[in-house]
Amino acid sequence: MAGRPGSGGTIGDILLRHEVIRPEVLKEAVQAAQSAGARLERYLVEKRLVSHTDVTLAISEYLMMPPITLAHFTPNPQLMELVPREVMVKHMALPMTKTGKALTVALGDPFNIVAIDELQFMTGLDITPLVASEKELAEVFERFFPEDSHSQNMEDLLKEADTDLEIGHEKVEDDNKESIEAMLENAEGAPVVRMVNAMLLESLRTGASDIHLEPQEKTLRLRYRIDGSLMESPSPPKSLQGAVLSRMKLMSGMDIAERRIPQDGRIKIRALGKEVDLRVNTLPTIFGEKVVMRILDKSALFPNLAALNLDEVAYKTMRHGISQPHGVIYVTGPTGSGKTTTLYSCLMELNKPDVNIMTCEEPVEYQLPGINQVQINPFVGLTFANALRSVLRQSPDIILVGETRDSETADIAIKAALTGHLVLSTLHTNDAPGAITRLIDMGIEPSLLASSLILAQAQRLVRKLCQACRKPMGNLPLDVLRTYGIDPEFFKGATMYQACGCSRCHNTGYKGRIAIMEVLQINRELRTDILRGVSSREIAQKAKKMGMVTLKDVGLTKARDGLTSLEGAIEVTGGE
Repeated sequence: MAGRPGSGGTIGDILLRHEVIRPEVLKEAVQAAQSAGARLERYLVEKRLVSHTDVTLAISEYLMMPPITLAHFTPNPQLMELVPREVMVKHMALPMTKTGKALTVALGDPFNIVAIDELQFMTGLDITPLVASEKELAEVFERFFPEDSHSQNMEDLLKEADTDLEIGHEKVEDDNKESIEAMLENAEGAPVVRMVNAMLLESLRTGASDIHLEPQEKTLRLRYRIDGSLMESPSPPKSLQGAVLSRMKLMSGMDIAERRIPQDGRIKIRALGKEVDLRVNTLPTIFGEKVVMRILDKSALFPNLAALNLDEVAYKTMRHGISQPHGVIYVTGPTGSGKTTTLYSCLMELNKPDVNIMTCEEPVEYQLPGINQVQINPFVGLTFANALRSVLRQSPDIILVGETRDSETADIAIKAALTGHLVLSTLHTNDAPGAITRLIDMGIEPSLLASSLILAQAQRLVRKLCQACRKPMGNLPLDVLRTYGIDPEFFKGATMYQACGCSRCHNTGYKGRIAIMEVLQINRELRTDILRGVSSREIAQKAKKMGMVTLKDVGLTKARDGLTSLEGAIEVTGGE
């Protein structure tokens, strides 16, 4: 072991000089490390012959590189985004600070020149290395990336829960025999409480929109819906099914003794700097009650239309529509396409002290300050139609009808628009022109519709490519383009990207979603077509000539701009 970098000899010499190891112990360790093919410093730490701190200081002195301790260090999330998780863990490298073009990185293995080169290439920054303990780096990664140890932590919790609650492995069909007192005792046990809390925190950390807890024959399945797709997660054991479900029902104000009928509840929690509502629903299945929690994060709402990052045509048309003094606006799309978020963004932009805004919703998803929200309750006769009639007697300026489900509600909404109110509502149609056909099919007179309709909008949520792992696409898939009638010239000169998958995006290749919109603005010519009973296809063709951008074209534009993949655009627009 010749001493090369510094003038203080080898790492062993430095350890001897600082009297942290005896010569005879070091000699034996050198021989054992060589026989095992291991590096001396790692062997010394693994065998606890020298502390990890002393080894870190010795390496620092040997390489003449500053040391750093991470005992009380909290990573900067923005800097952690610069390097994929698997690269950090693989090279034991932690971004510390960034100044200009220089990135300071704590390295557990500063001898690894390849790691420094890879970090420099990946970030485009000059790397300034510091020597850190591998043990401390591992502890930081465990805190910052809890999913890496989620399964083991869950197992530890379950061992505690089995011991403390003495639940054992009873069958699901015996749950009904359990007394209410026993259910309460199990549900309020510390391990079960921690387990449910861990599920909620994980959902907030990953940005999930829903939590699904699904009893199976021999397992209890836990899944999170992230960016529209369900992701499976390590689950509690089947033996704790009753206790976990009872805990969730207790938190949401449900009757834990009732398991034969569906129940609805609500939970409000504060965690990770957020105040979040959870809408909870239980449904009896053959293996027990399935629970779905819808996560309603008010901080994720957009304060206005501009914050939705729409394309210019959609933004200007929507902005013009909601600025009208009266009329009706319909937002269409399938379930989960972001209709409610768009409508709430419109309301928040319109919410002024001199405006009376009323909503009729089932359910009220987000509680908006300054807006009067009515919860629809069909069980007591408070339907959309009945609520809307009453709202009209409250001197409203703007009315939001959560969903136009029947002809009665549609008729009242259209007449409200004709009598000087701005009405916003949703419909389930595939495209914007289809809203016109749907309303006429529901019995709305074409003359009333033509006079009141301001615009119809259709939208979808497109998954965004993960910027950390996306990679340029090679040749365009011409067979796919032909199948969906897409002109390859549309992408001429553009760099197309495809999804890959990394730890940051849960190996899906996508992270986050963006809204794409098709907005049909009703003008005098289209009003005449509505009166004449022109088909939605003809209206769509005419609207395109007038400047309407279809969902397909907006989605393909997002793919051309590198925000999503070609597959991502096609999967939500259907290539229509």
